[in-house]
Amino acid sequence: MRGLTARQRQVLLLAASGHTSEQAGRRLGIRRSTVDRHLGEAYRLLDARDRTHAVVLAIYHGHITLADLTTIATANQTKGQAA
Repeated sequence: MRGLTARQRQVLLLAASGHTSEQAGRRLGIRRSTVDRHLGEAYRLLDARDRTHAVVLAIYHGHITLADLTTIATANQTKGQAA
């Protein structure tokens, strides 16, 4: 299996932490359609059926770690407290 690009990994990480494509796009400074394109390519590379399946496979194959998810969750909590 060919590896994911850094951007595909970022998009999957945001999806794993519950971000919609719109939210991920705002966070990364790209359009929702670009997020969806990156997700689609990640699905193809991982042979995934949908977003949830892609996230599970990305974790299984080590593209996303629990430490990555903890970092995103902590950042989200800090951001929410500052608002």
